[in-house]
Amino acid sequence: MKIRHALIPFAVLVAVSASAQTAIYRCGNTYTNDKAEAQSKGCKLVEGGNVTVVQGTRVNGASAPKAPVNVVTAPQAGQRVGDDVQKSRDAEARTILEAELKKAEARLADLRKEYNNGEPEKMGPEHKNYQKYLDRVAELKSSIDRAEQDVAGLKREISRTGSGNTTSANQANTAAK
Repeated sequence: MKIRHALIPFAVLVAVSASAQTAIYRCGNTYTNDKAEAQSKGCKLVEGGNVTVVQGTRVNGASAPKAPVNVVTAPQAGQRVGDDVQKSRDAEARTILEAELKKAEARLADLRKEYNNGEPEKMGPEHKNYQKYLDRVAELKSSIDRAEQDVAGLKREISRTGSGNTTSANQANTAAK
């Protein structure tokens, strides 16, 4: 009994929506039901079923207001930024590079410790399968080479950022020599 009462409004809704269908015209990638607009643009009548058009989401998210975002634009060619702005940018870049250098040096130290001058300790299945051991040793060696290149590159970048009085920069320059 309750189901029958629930179905009656649904049946009325379907009947009303079926009679509400009007002619739909396709104009390239857009659809319209305005006959005058369709005739002016030379649109074609869509036949053979109902057309459902779902609006896509906006790329820029204009529908939801968000907190204002500070956007820093790069200076155009020929424009210069103030000395204090450039110095703060250089200092920030240098601190980031120094932090990356510390991480890279710590990783290199860990890899060298594990490598143990080309004779790392054998792990579980490597006692029975010597090839696994050799593969791991080769992988450690290539990881050490890559980490050394990373450290050298970071030291080069730090030296390009100019002279700073930070201790990490002095250590990097001392180690590079």
